Amino acid sequence: MDRARRLASRIFLVAAVYGIAVLAPQYFLEAKVGRDFPPPITHPEHFYGFIGVALAWQLAFLLIAKDPVRYRLFMLPAIAEKLAFGIAAPVLFLLGRAPAPVAFFGGLDLLLATLFFVAFRATRAAAA
Repeated sequence: MDRARRLASRIFLVAAVYGIAVLAPQYFLEAKVGRDFPPPITHPEHFYGFIGVALAWQLAFLLIAKDPVRYRLFMLPAIAEKLAFGIAAPVLFLLGRAPAPVAFFGGLDLLLATLFFVAFRATRAAAA
C-alpha cells in the first residue's frame, strides 16, 4: 500500500475508532445528559436518532479505511458529516446556546473534516 493510501486509511480508522468510543456509550447516558446539561431531553427520538446516524457514519469510515482509493468519493460526504456538527457546535457556543464541551467536540469534528480533506487530496493521484 502506498503512502497516500496508508495515510488516508489511518485517518479514517482513527476517526472511526474515536467516534465509536465516544458515541456508543451515549446510548446509556440519556438521563445523565439531561442532568449535566439541562434541560432534560424532551425528544429522545432526536437524541437516539443522532447517535444512530453518527454511529452509522463510523461504519462508513471503517469501510473507507479498508480501501481509501476505492471509496474515495465517500470522503466528500464524510467531510460534510463532520462539518455539519463542526460548524454548528462552536456557533451555538458563541451564541450562548451550547456549553463549552459541545464546542470542544465540534472543534474535533472540524479537525477531522480537515484531515478527511487531506486524505481526499492525498489519494487523488492513486484514484486517477
